[in-house]
Amino acid sequence: MNKIKDKRRALTAAGLRHAPVLEGKTFPLGATWDGLGVNFALFSAHATKVELCLFDDSGKKEIERIELPEYIDEVWHGYIPTARPGTGYAYRVHGPYEPDAGHRFNPNKLVIDLYAKQLVGALRWGPELFGYELGHSDNDKSFDSRDSAHLMQKCRMIDPAFTWGRAAKPEVSWDRTIFYEMHVKGFTRSHPLVPESVGGTFAGLCYPHIPAYLRALGITSAEFLLIHAFVDDSYLVENGLRNYWGYNSLAFFAPEPRYLKTPFANEFKEAVNQFHAHGIEVILDVVYNHTAEGNELGPTLSFNGIDNASYLLPNQKRYYINDTGTGNTVNLSHCSRWWRTACANGRPTCAWMVSASTLRPFLRGSPTASMKAAVFWMPAGRIRSFRQSS
Repeated sequence: MNKIKDKRRALTAAGLRHAPVLEGKTFPLGATWDGLGVNFALFSAHATKVELCLFDDSGKKEIERIELPEYIDEVWHGYIPTARPGTGYAYRVHGPYEPDAGHRFNPNKLVIDLYAKQLVGALRWGPELFGYELGHSDNDKSFDSRDSAHLMQKCRMIDPAFTWGRAAKPEVSWDRTIFYEMHVKGFTRSHPLVPESVGGTFAGLCYPHIPAYLRALGITSAEFLLIHAFVDDSYLVENGLRNYWGYNSLAFFAPEPRYLKTPFANEFKEAVNQFHAHGIEVILDVVYNHTAEGNELGPTLSFNGIDNASYLLPNQKRYYINDTGTGNTVNLSHCSRWWRTACANGRPTCAWMVSASTLRPFLRGSPTASMKAAVFWMPAGRIRSFRQSS
């Protein structure tokens, strides 16, 4: 009881509120709104404690910090009855900082939920993003105690409900499929039928004359180039440039914020629904084989701060296997356990088709977050299939 009182005093002194937290569930992973509250679940096999940080709508001010109360089957979880869609959140994950053993926990670094369905704000580069002291003689074996929250994007809880209406998902046979490869930003900014005010966004694809235009060309399937949340590399930012193509994913489940005209992630579903209404399928180009965190000298943003040893393939533990040429390779060794859990919860999916035909070129085994992201987008966004880009 004294510990609880001490914790509440500390929260009050920091200007934070204390929200009630219940046990919650281990599945599904991520932040899940059930109409009454939000369940939070985060896989981390090696963490010793996980703190959930809640932010205001702007994502700039932390308003609550809650220790997830339960740890079952390597999943930290809790249920917040007072949480609502639109609330910003992220995590601070405690554990050993031992690079030689493959562990890079640093609770001073705010980390993105890799199962977040929406991100807000923009990542700003600074030395505080790194779990170690830049320029230190010990490189990544050193430890940085500065807070990174002011530089980080934040996750946003969403209400996944969406009215698809009467438009059915098109079913085009492969022998009749004609693709139109489309960069969401480039297409909507350059097409004369898209108003300038919505150029560069999913909203620009919501105008019925856009899929009608594709239909007139004889197109059956629109393939969107990467739309998952990604990072502008530091060397690009330093030179006044941005990552146009986006093949540097940070959040596999969230649409890229700069492609949203509105504050709502369902804007993507609106675009897909409009395409379906005109008989056009939507296929996603994806990059599920690496993250935007680079090698052992990269920033602490999500995967490597939540459970480096579990999520990224190690090379002598301190380093990473770099099959992708980007500095790291996603570890794909936990899928069988997840698949059993998913089936037990009544979630049959098209995952086998995705893993066999689309993800096979880079897989060493079956994917974890990668597979779940593919499975998520197919029913949630009515996506037909994927193309894996390396």
